[in-house]
Amino acid sequence: MEKLSTLCYIEQNHQYLMLHRTVKKHDVNKDKWIGVGGHFEKNESPEECLLREVWEETGYTLTSYRFRGLVTFVYGEDVTEYMSLFTADGFAGQEHPCDEGVLEWVDKDEVLHLNLWEGDKIFFRLLNEETEFFSLKLVYDLTDTLQYAALNGKPLELFDILNEDGTKTGIVREREVAHRDGSLHGTAHIWVVRKNPDGAYDVLLQKRSAFKDSNPGCYDISAAGHLAAGDDYLPAALRELREELGIQAAPEDLHYAGMQHHGFKAEFYGKPFRDNELCAVYVYSRPVREEDLSLQPSEVEAVRWMPLSQCRREAESGVLKHCIYLDELELLEQYLASPSGPDTLP
Repeated sequence: MEKLSTLCYIEQNHQYLMLHRTVKKHDVNKDKWIGVGGHFEKNESPEECLLREVWEETGYTLTSYRFRGLVTFVYGEDVTEYMSLFTADGFAGQEHPCDEGVLEWVDKDEVLHLNLWEGDKIFFRLLNEETEFFSLKLVYDLTDTLQYAALNGKPLELFDILNEDGTKTGIVREREVAHRDGSLHGTAHIWVVRKNPDGAYDVLLQKRSAFKDSNPGCYDISAAGHLAAGDDYLPAALRELREELGIQAAPEDLHYAGMQHHGFKAEFYGKPFRDNELCAVYVYSRPVREEDLSLQPSEVEAVRWMPLSQCRREAESGVLKHCIYLDELELLEQYLASPSGPDTLP
């Protein structure tokens, strides 16, 4: 069943007018907070529907509004709704009660703490960033869990959000929303190592691309990446090795070194970035030659071998421009020195 609708977020004094949908029993938005709007009537344009629905639900007549994007909302197998998304900053009239729920002015910084659809958090991010007109597709299952999201036809990364013990909360969240909120998610870290002539260990460091959304141009773990929603640590590790470095590894080639809980707060490109990740750390010890690697340009600018002891020393002193967690280097050192270290090293 396909539907056409409008959705509008009226704003003033750094607040949005939000509608808490509490009235209808069989409402797909039951108990959620959304904007105001509704379905097209016969032969209506998006703007005509917008003006009528806003007046019916709020009593306001809009005097200034912007068409911001198109949201394709897919729910289960039977519902597809095309929502014309607007914001409005000019209105006149007297607010009246809404028969769909309760209207409330909410500070923009508090909106994301309400009971929202996860996909709504994506378009709030786009609205706040003043993104040009966009097309956002959101697909949910019947438990209201986000299954797929695409911006202007390109799929967005989705993460399973984790409890502190590593179990899944059941929430699936888009990558940039997770990094803005500091939501705990899973990552896989892979250290490529070799023995040097002194009998000590070298590590292969990657230099992150200058276009990365965090820590561009910094030296980092050999390969690393997030777990996509529904993914597990070992398959993610194998995928990241293949995509970032071109290393075709088998599951038995990766040696599990342990788990780490990492996090930091920073700002990149004028936007806040809060990383909060539960990492499975692996070691890859088969022979690797730099000239045989195939680097992923969007992720990796270059690679270099460095003695592990030197890496630890330069990372601690700040000589090496890096984004490596020092406690992970300590974990790696302990693992390589232990009897359970990788048995394929020469």
